[in-house]
Amino acid sequence: GWRHETQLLSWVLSYDNIRTCDTLAIIANSAALWISDVPLKKPVAAATVGYVDDKLVLNPTNAQMEKSRLNLSIAGTKDAVLMIEGAADFLPEDLMIEAVNLGHSSVKLICEALEEFGKVAGKEKNYSTLPEEVEGLQETVDALMAEKVDYCYTLTNKAEQSAEMSKMSKFVKEELAEQYPEQKNAIAAAYKDLLSRKMFELAKNTGKRVDGRDLDQVRRIDIETSLLPRAHGSALFTRGETQSIATVTLGDASMQQKLDKLDGTESKRFYLQYTFPPSCVGETGRVGAPGRREIGHGNLAERALVPALPSEKEFPYSIRVESLITESHGSSSMASVCGGCLCLMDAGVPIKRPVSGIAMGMLLGDKGTVSDDNAVIVSDILGVEDALGTMDFKVAGDREGITTFQLDIKCEGLSLDTMAKALEQARKGRLHILDEMAKALPEARSELPGMVPKLGSTKIE
Repeated sequence: GWRHETQLLSWVLSYDNIRTCDTLAIIANSAALWISDVPLKKPVAAATVGYVDDKLVLNPTNAQMEKSRLNLSIAGTKDAVLMIEGAADFLPEDLMIEAVNLGHSSVKLICEALEEFGKVAGKEKNYSTLPEEVEGLQETVDALMAEKVDYCYTLTNKAEQSAEMSKMSKFVKEELAEQYPEQKNAIAAAYKDLLSRKMFELAKNTGKRVDGRDLDQVRRIDIETSLLPRAHGSALFTRGETQSIATVTLGDASMQQKLDKLDGTESKRFYLQYTFPPSCVGETGRVGAPGRREIGHGNLAERALVPALPSEKEFPYSIRVESLITESHGSSSMASVCGGCLCLMDAGVPIKRPVSGIAMGMLLGDKGTVSDDNAVIVSDILGVEDALGTMDFKVAGDREGITTFQLDIKCEGLSLDTMAKALEQARKGRLHILDEMAKALPEARSELPGMVPKLGSTKIE
């Protein structure tokens, strides 16, 4: 692919505080790439959708967003959706699909305009440095490794399967080094393509996945609450080989988080900190300030829980949740949602309703296409399904609707039909997880723990 260092810089030179600049930045960057010699296949555009007074609103103003029950950002090509992200106030799945459809109608219009812009101002695309496909390499890798990959996918233990994959990767590179000299990267890419196709074939033909589960089956869930006696609230949430220790601390208004934003300073009474140490995946590495991934996952889990919180008038505490990931093999952010909800309930925070989250995946036979009827949707994805699959779609909410969502894909796009199928399968998985959470802690505890500072208010007539 394109191996040149390419930097896109977006500067806000003037801001009227009427609408967000986020979608404009995506469109501007896409326009810059589209008229440059970078071989971008298609122009990309973005839009924002809100839900105000029971009506969907395209590209709402900041004033409208203050009253909106939906904050949806969508990006894509004129053919399909590439990314969605945002938060909702327990909105149903069918309304989400309608919102995505509205946003994509705007994306289509802008992409068509960018295509016309490219015809007038665009440079000739530079394909000269793109590596050419090595003739016969994929067929050679398939013949050499197909049976070994089939055997690898019969190993349902993460450690055994990972070790076997590493062993196969080393073997194929050494075995083909003489036949294909200086093609190390191409061999690795062909091997990964085989792994992806074999994973798809297994799911499509047998209805089973690489760990032996059914397509819509959620891994075993184990829950323990009040495990840390000095914490205000605590929960251990384990789903398969992914585990979160979630804790909550309650404080007064001085503990609110202060943020400097483009449109002013903001104070947050609720915030969630997500920590992903290298030890949780059996590695060593730097431990320090949170990185981009930790900040993003923490924000996602935080958005999932915000709609369930009581108002500041009902519960005048600042609330800080921390999710420490002690083991990870698929969607630790959604484990943080579940663990975070449970520790809030353990601390006696009177949440409106429990919330859970699940990550959905998609397997395709050909990653170079838009999702179609052959797409296989899988629930509660593994790390290897995320790495080799084509979709990571995180959805959180309660029994009635969605509170947050995040989608990114590695194919040409996602059709609305496939998205609707994934949302429905996610809803069923979410309900199952909520049932498991209810077994451990049916409702928030009636009293705050003894170590929580007590707040009182007096009204003077």
